[in-house]
Amino acid sequence: MGIKIAVMVSGGGTNMQAVIDEIEKGNINGSVEIVISSRDNVFSLKRAENHDIESVCIGKNGFPDLEKRTEEIIRVLEKKEIELVVLAGYMSLIDKRIIEKYPNKIINIHPSLIPSFCGRGFYGAKVHEAVLNYGVKITGATVHFVDEGTDTGPIILQEAVEVKQDDTAETLAARVLEVEHKLLPKAVKLFCEGRLHIEGRKVIIKEAEGSLKEG
Repeated sequence: MGIKIAVMVSGGGTNMQAVIDEIEKGNINGSVEIVISSRDNVFSLKRAENHDIESVCIGKNGFPDLEKRTEEIIRVLEKKEIELVVLAGYMSLIDKRIIEKYPNKIINIHPSLIPSFCGRGFYGAKVHEAVLNYGVKITGATVHFVDEGTDTGPIILQEAVEVKQDDTAETLAARVLEVEHKLLPKAVKLFCEGRLHIEGRKVIIKEAEGSLKEG
């Protein structure tokens, strides 16, 4: 059966699609049991429908009270017996009750090399605009476990992307997104294989043959 996965989204869902594709190829020992969107009428919900995956919208419109919204999310996760929560472009805050209930079982993708250009206010195009304004030569993408901070959890995977002199936020975002589409499914695969071990702030990736490698 594999690991039961919930994907939480707020937009188009290309990162979610990358995970679904790898599952359908047989490369990930898991299944997406539910897609939870914070917004109505986003293409992520259509993607779920296209793959016969159940979806639900639990956002501020239907649940303006954070406590009730959190309770509904937890209810859905429990009903589906979820073992891994994947944040794939989820633009709402995750309440600490969810984090406490699923410690080291929530992963997120962020479009920079954490700890640079992350934290409150750094999301979407704002990340890439900040990268260009600062003038760094390298950015990238990071997959990390979610803790009670913002982009502060242990790092699972990272990959660098060169910043070109003629980049715009849009061109840079497109190249970073290509890396995101590789890293997120890889991190999900490693989790589903039980190969991620946390020691303090470090995520140790166990090789298939039994040796250890730091993430």
